[in-house]
Amino acid sequence: MQLLHTVRGAVWIIVYLLFVLAPLFALLAGSHPTPRDFWTEFAVAIGYSGLAMMGLQFGLTARFRYVTAPWGEDVIYHFHRQISLTAVGLVVAHPLILFAVQPELRAPSNFIGAPLSAYFAVVSLFSLIALVVMALWRARLKISYETWHLTHIVLAIVAVTAGLAHMVASGFYLPDPWKRALWIGLAVFWMALLLYVRIVKPLFMLRRPYRVSDVRRERGDTSTLVMQPDGHSGFRFTPGQFGWLTLWGSPFRITGHPFSFSSSAEAADGRVEMTIRKLGDFTSAIAEVPVGRRVYLDGPYGAFTIGNPADMHVLIAGGVGVTPMMSMIRTLADRGDKRPVILLYGSKDWESITFREELETMEARLNLTVVHVLSDPPAGWKGERGFINAKVLERHLPPIFADHEYFICGPGVMMDAIEKALGEMNVPLSKYHSERYSFV
Repeated sequence: MQLLHTVRGAVWIIVYLLFVLAPLFALLAGSHPTPRDFWTEFAVAIGYSGLAMMGLQFGLTARFRYVTAPWGEDVIYHFHRQISLTAVGLVVAHPLILFAVQPELRAPSNFIGAPLSAYFAVVSLFSLIALVVMALWRARLKISYETWHLTHIVLAIVAVTAGLAHMVASGFYLPDPWKRALWIGLAVFWMALLLYVRIVKPLFMLRRPYRVSDVRRERGDTSTLVMQPDGHSGFRFTPGQFGWLTLWGSPFRITGHPFSFSSSAEAADGRVEMTIRKLGDFTSAIAEVPVGRRVYLDGPYGAFTIGNPADMHVLIAGGVGVTPMMSMIRTLADRGDKRPVILLYGSKDWESITFREELETMEARLNLTVVHVLSDPPAGWKGERGFINAKVLERHLPPIFADHEYFICGPGVMMDAIEKALGEMNVPLSKYHSERYSFV
């Protein structure tokens, strides 16, 4: 399976590069306009590449499971963010270089009388800058996730459309019909990706709804939504995976919210559970969701799953990051797996430990050891204090550390510290897995 994922990953990387580089290869073939100076040609080349990268962003966020399986959704979204910054850098550099080598372009009179293609370029450029600013500083600007998501999509469409209009209106490098056809084909492909995400996929979800059958209050200001498939058999998932939940409204709603599955993957009735902590506007209403409400799930997604052979599973969780770990523990118990499992669970205090009582009962169902690490322990606490670090891991894990399989989920600062600690313990990267669920 690992080899298959590696091969599939390599194939998709090659396909991505071909889509990005195809416009540049096209410039080298067919008819050529009168050549200009190097820096002008270079500016045009990076502008073409930046536009191609921008268009492919619609594909990176389309959530094709066959494409994302080798890496996981969080890696794809991280790549989406990084490549977006690269694309914006190329697009911004395009006019800056032209202004540097052609000073006359900077004259206000030239801008007033500029051709239509120049105005398209300005619209595309400022849409991109606004998109990046809102993505990087959403929290500081106090923009809600839903508002940001809608604005992000609109700005992306405007930026790409205006960029294409700028290129076609300029027309300098598109004298051949086949070159124009290439860009028209790319534009149609990008539009098809957008239509798939916003129309086709919601139509499939509309035919496969779920009903809330129970809402359980958990410790730590957390609630569990129990959802049953309504008129269909549901889907199969692997413990550790997640789905996108549409709770209020239809699947055509712009914004879905990603949450891990906390239920066992062995549930025969297709039941799916998501355990959600009250952390914001959307999550604050989870506890009040009425039983019987129709909801929609898009999943499963993620490569943060058990399955590789290992002598021991080491689960390291912080706060609500325990939810995918709970799915793993429940699934292993239902399967009668005899391999040892150690859960190192970081929490603020004893009363806020989600699943505390169930974890105690689980220790009788499988070879499970639970180690609680409290940052604010009660008086007389004899367990681990503070935060999970290399010393805590070394106290509770049997050597050889590199033989175990590690799964890490929790706040970003905690995960960074754990990954650093595992590196100090000479655990290879291939032996530990993390899921950050950061899609902004």
